[in-house]
Formats: sequence, structure tokens, C-alpha cells
Amino acid sequence: MKHKLSEQFNKNIYTRLLFTNVIVFSIALVLLISFSSFMVKQSVYGMIEQDLLRKSKRVNYALSRQTTGLGTEQELLKFLADSFDARITIFNQEGTILNISAEQEIVPGSKVDTKFIEMLTSGKATVAHKIDSETGQLTFTAFIPMGDAEKVVENGILLESRSANTDLILNKMGLFLYVGGIIILMVVIVVSVYLAMCISKPITRLATSIAEYNGGNYILNNEKYSLDEINVISEQIKKLTVTLENIQSKSSKIEGERTRLFAEISHELRTPLTAVQGFAEAVRDGMAEDKALQDKYLDMICTQTHHITRLVDDILSLSRLESGDIAVEKLPLDLAALAQGVVMSMEGIAKINNSTILFTKKSDKSVVLGDVDRMEQIIRNLLKNAINATDNGSINVIIETYEDEVQLTIKDNGIGISPDELPHIWDRFYSVKNQRNTDSAIKGTGLGLVIVKKLVQLQDGKIDVESQPGKGTEFCLSFPFFTD
Repeated sequence: MKHKLSEQFNKNIYTRLLFTNVIVFSIALVLLISFSSFMVKQSVYGMIEQDLLRKSKRVNYALSRQTTGLGTEQELLKFLADSFDARITIFNQEGTILNISAEQEIVPGSKVDTKFIEMLTSGKATVAHKIDSETGQLTFTAFIPMGDAEKVVENGILLESRSANTDLILNKMGLFLYVGGIIILMVVIVVSVYLAMCISKPITRLATSIAEYNGGNYILNNEKYSLDEINVISEQIKKLTVTLENIQSKSSKIEGERTRLFAEISHELRTPLTAVQGFAEAVRDGMAEDKALQDKYLDMICTQTHHITRLVDDILSLSRLESGDIAVEKLPLDLAALAQGVVMSMEGIAKINNSTILFTKKSDKSVVLGDVDRMEQIIRNLLKNAINATDNGSINVIIETYEDEVQLTIKDNGIGISPDELPHIWDRFYSVKNQRNTDSAIKGTGLGLVIVKKLVQLQDGKIDVESQPGKGTEFCLSFPFFTD
């Protein structure tokens, strides 16, 4: 039960704030009342002591100048005692009582307390107080040397006052302080309840919002809170929420891309692997009876194996590009010379489709800042696509310079791409449906253009495409012109 109550207390910020406020204010109030009571008591005692000292001096003055007209010393003591509402005692250096205002209290040989003898020896006027052990009444006693302080002091005077009124006054003042303290405590409790509500309400709302965020609800809460500090925390949480939303969005997008990529890879690999399996089983089961048919099946297996190898290579290249693992070493290079070299190396592949590749250089200035290997990869991939789409046609590779850019154009007069398909050519594993050539040497994997676009962007270039079905396709690449 205690554990449950403790757990509830710890979880309830309102209760904790209220409890803390009441405890703190109560302790402060008790300390304040105690200190005030002590100071009032000391002040009252001080006033009584000063008054008693003044009275004792007047008694000393009266006794020192006593004349016969005032009667005996006993009568004078009684008169002074009645006047000052006190008991007066005269004693000598041995402490023996010589005279007392209340004659009936005189006991032969009676002595005063030894502390008064010490006071007489010191010769200093002093006031002391004590509480009577029998009656519980507060008593003040003033001592003063009798006679002229400049002469040898032989006797001392004690002026004793039983201050019943003082006790009453102090008790009433104490009662007033404690009653007032209780009233103040009630006010403090009410104020504490209000403060606890004011402080706990925005914190509770903020905690609720945080709990919702923790539960995956990243909808921004534009509520304003009553405390500046809470508002600051709220704004920081809102910023964190935006960040979490972005992270979640990116994570969802990446997860979606990963799932789609795996599905696409599985789909792309299934076809050639199925073909390889089919041809291999045919050879194993003796379906290819003559050597020519066996060689044909084995050639098909090799063709599909080459396609799988290129597909895996392209997947690895794309993965490295997207993860930033491929470093691009930008150096000045002659784009025209590089393009011409690639054209010459691919003329043999173009002849498979009875096509020709024509290179044209329209400007002498064709130096750009780029990576030679990556730039060659770009040109080679685009030429492969052009060859694949062109049968008995021509492919033009043109180098031009426009203002601060070098432009490389690869244009074919092949089958072209339909307007519906054109926006998707940059998608992974996308192949134009009516592409003609299925030969292993030039057939694409569906990743070539994706890789090309990323490589162009890595080298601060731009790539555009235009195409019309039946008229051909034109890829235009632009790179910043390099100047020393």
C-alpha cells in the first residue's frame, strides 16, 4: 500500500508541487513565528529589566538620603515596595539579610543567594530573571550597590518584582502569533494550491504531448503555455518533432526504396536464372541430341550468365554511388578527345545492328573538370542505349561549346521513346518496352541511365533527353567549361 501511495505521489506532479510548497512555507512560517516570539520576549524582558534598574536606583537614592521625618528604614522600605509593587531586600557582604520590605518574612540569620554576594563584590548593577519552581511565575530581581558607588560598598539592595502581567502579556502575544500563523498557513495552502495548478497544468500538457510524440504522433501542437521556461522547452520539442518527422519520412522512404529494390532485383534476376536453369536441364536431360543444339544451349547459358554479371555489377555501382563510396577525382580533361576514343571503341558493336557512329567536333574548346573513368562510363552507357535502339541507322556524337558550358550530344534515329515512358527512363530496372536488340553484348540491365544521371550530377553536370517514337532519341549533357 505504501509503495502504491509513493508511486502515485511521484507520478502526480500536482501533488508533489503542492506538498513541497506547503512544507516549505510551513517551515518558513514556524521559523518566522519562533523568531518573532523570541524577539518580542527579549524586547519585553529588556524593557522590564531597564524599568527595574531605574526603580532600584530610586530606592538606593531614597535610602541613602533617609531622614527621620520619613520614619524608620523598615517603614521606608515598605513604602517604596508598595510604590514599585516589588519586594526590597538589604543585605551585607556576608549575604546576611539586614532588612526586608515584608517584615513578616524576616528570618534571623537568613541569607541571600551566593550569586548576589558575587554581584555585591563586583559592585555592578545587574538584573536577573527566573521562573519560580513552585508557582511557575516569572520573577525579575535587580541588584544595585547601596550608597555612593564612589565609596566603599558594604551593603547591597535587591528589588524583586513578580511580573504576573508580563506573563499574561507574553502568553497573549504568543497566542496571537500562533493564531495568526495558522491563518497565514491556511492562506499559504490556498496560494500553494493555485500555484501548483498554474505550474503543473502546462507541465502536464507538455508531458502529454511528449507521450504522444513518443507514441509516434508527430503532429505539431501549437499550444502556448503560461510559463516562459515551459514555452522554451515546448519550442525545442517542436523543433525536435520536425526533425523526427523528417527522419521518419526519410526512414520510411529509404525502407520503401529498399523493399522495392529487393523486389526489382529479385524480378530482374529471376528471368536470366530461369533461362539458365532451363537450358542447363535441357542439356542434362539429353533434349539437345546433336552437338550444334548443345552448343546453342550452352551459348544461351553464357549469354544469360554475362547478363547476370553485368546486372550485379550495375547494382553494386549504384549502391556505391548512393552511399557516397565512389570518389570522383576531378581533373581537367578534353571531353572531345575522350568521346572520340569511346566512339572508336564501340564502332564494332554498332555494326551488329548495321548502324554507324559519327563523331563531330564543332568547337576547339572542350576542356571540362571531371573524372576520366566516370566520364567514359557515362558516354559508353549512352552509346550502348543508342545502339540498342537503332537498327540500320546512324548515331551522332556532337561536341559543342555554349558560353561557359561544353555540351555533348548523343543522337540516334532509332525507334524512340513514347511520351508515357520517357519520364520513367531514370527509374531503376526500367527498360523501354519496344527496344529492339536483345543481344547480350548490348542489352541493358535497366540501371544504366540511373547510374549515368548520378555520375553526371557528381561532376556538376546536367543531362536532358528528348525523344519521339519512330524518329529517335537525343541525350544532351552539359558540363562547366574549365579555364585556368
